[in-house]
Amino acid sequence: MSQVVTSRRLRAIDMAARKAEGRKIIALTAYHAHTASILDEHCDFILVGDSLGMVMHGMETTLPVTLEMMIVQAQAVMRGTKRALVVVDMPFGSYEASREQAFMNAARVLKETGAGAIKMEGGARFAETVAFLVERGVPVMGHIGLTPQSVNTMGGFKVQGRGEDGQRRLMEDARAISQAGAFAIVLEGIVEPVARAIAADRSLAAATIGIGASSECDGQILVLEDMLGLSDRVPKFVKRFGSLRGQIEAAVRDYAEEVRSGRFPAEENTY
Repeated sequence: MSQVVTSRRLRAIDMAARKAEGRKIIALTAYHAHTASILDEHCDFILVGDSLGMVMHGMETTLPVTLEMMIVQAQAVMRGTKRALVVVDMPFGSYEASREQAFMNAARVLKETGAGAIKMEGGARFAETVAFLVERGVPVMGHIGLTPQSVNTMGGFKVQGRGEDGQRRLMEDARAISQAGAFAIVLEGIVEPVARAIAADRSLAAATIGIGASSECDGQILVLEDMLGLSDRVPKFVKRFGSLRGQIEAAVRDYAEEVRSGRFPAEENTY
């Protein structure tokens, strides 16, 4: 007799339920098992973002991040969590060539990590790809506005939505991705009035997740290291909820001084 295994993890469909109920969706990024375990109780979803290239590896952009890097870090995050939905970024070059390429790589991510969804950057031009994936069982989170993988064509990390054309394009992007079946859409670096209008659009079934957008979005996400105060510089939209960089530096300084002076290891630290 077969045995049914019931997962306690949140799923993509639960984000839609939170939107319908008017409950804010809480999200942060994570790349390690130990930080993910801390977030698990408090976040509805955890994003294994390709921002790991910049945060973990000191890259200038997210462009060099590979699919293999995303899979390894997503596996770590899955090991550290039991409750939150884990969403994995599709890195640059892993989905743009064709719908088939996108499906093969997305399927690999879900199969090798156990994550519950993938995230893709891009608007209306990728709506057909989103629909193709969703029809084949891949939950998709969209991402519009400031899309870091397009940094070279955007001319840098620039706020989006200024001007009538920019406003219209973003609204069209959001509607196209939602109609294609995305369960949520990250709105990044979008001027507040435009992001608010998108979030208020009743035709959008997808939950809106803001980062440098409007507080009217259905949820919010930040890069963990930014909000903890571990990064040297952070964007205007980040609020530092901690100052861990200074605490870590102080701890390392104390450690170094005690080793030099011979105070560490002390008797209680030795066998």
